[in-house]
Amino acid sequence: PVILASATPSLETIINIETGRYKRLSLPRRFGGAGLPTINTIDMRTESSGEHSWISPALVEAIQKNLAAKNQIMLFLNRRGYAPLTLCRKCGFRIKCPNCTAWLVEHRARARMKCHHCGFSMPTLHICPECAACDSLVACGPGTERLAEEVRKTFSAARLAVMTSDTVHSPSEAIKLVESMKRRDIDILIGTQIVAKGHNFPHLTLVGVIDADLGLSGGDLRAAERVYQTLHQVGGRAGRAEKSGQVILQTYQPENPIMQALVSGDRDYFLKLESQARQKYSMPPFGRLVALIVSGSEKKLVDATANELGRTCPLEAGVVVFGPAEAPLSILRGRHRSRLLLKAKQNIRVQKIVRRWLSATKIPRGVRVKVDVDPYNFM
Repeated sequence: PVILASATPSLETIINIETGRYKRLSLPRRFGGAGLPTINTIDMRTESSGEHSWISPALVEAIQKNLAAKNQIMLFLNRRGYAPLTLCRKCGFRIKCPNCTAWLVEHRARARMKCHHCGFSMPTLHICPECAACDSLVACGPGTERLAEEVRKTFSAARLAVMTSDTVHSPSEAIKLVESMKRRDIDILIGTQIVAKGHNFPHLTLVGVIDADLGLSGGDLRAAERVYQTLHQVGGRAGRAEKSGQVILQTYQPENPIMQALVSGDRDYFLKLESQARQKYSMPPFGRLVALIVSGSEKKLVDATANELGRTCPLEAGVVVFGPAEAPLSILRGRHRSRLLLKAKQNIRVQKIVRRWLSATKIPRGVRVKVDVDPYNFM
């Protein structure tokens, strides 16, 4: 027997339960009788935060109350580093990775700028490489380092720790940090997704999500589902013992079905909406998808191969091919990327179709075609 255990099962799992393929075992209550946290949203469109301030006045007030009560707070921001983008105020130039279609992330503590896709790193710049202006480069947006800077300034007496893959490099370091939380050596914990799952902090009563909308854009099929799962999981860190918990979501979209489902605690409502949207367009789990990612160091060769795959695409009933088009990350680790997407009805054996498709197309040397059946990532 196999048990798939999750507080946020995927839509595929839910459909497998409904069709009888899986048997459902429910745990409707928290361990030890702890109650679920209350969840509220803060509409950032109406909040009057100061310049370069990422914590809303309402969240500041909630943090102060919890600190006064000798409770612990977690602030969640799923973005490492100091700032995700650096641009020149004089000419508008944005500092990007030389190997990827991505901006370099400033890591101020290490005085480095890094690409989170390929690992490229270089010293932090102080002169614009485009117009040579001095002191014109400005950090845009917050990462966990920048959030920590604001927390130290606003709550100077609070004991602060940061838990990200930049600060925790091994399981033993993670255990050490978790034990510090349990001993109440930490008042405010700032973290990325690694704080969201599995940790039990008995004295943690407030979770503040700095950017609850992060991850909703980009056109990814499962973007809404992933955001809901992450926010549900990180919110679940609050109030896990005898003290009640509170979750505050800073969002520019409080009317979004994801935010509404989290506030009401109605997971089934969100899953119903997600299921209806997928079913309407025959998207997984109500249909099949196959992604073909064409990549190579020469753009012309990649484009020519992708176009040839588009020309020889299967013309069968119940099968549609979209593309070719540039991938959202059109350059990754120095390789140009184009993609095609095959969509098929649920009962069609897509592997056989793709095999025939590729055998009818000559793939030149230096070009790679990656086949991803039922892709989970659309980058």
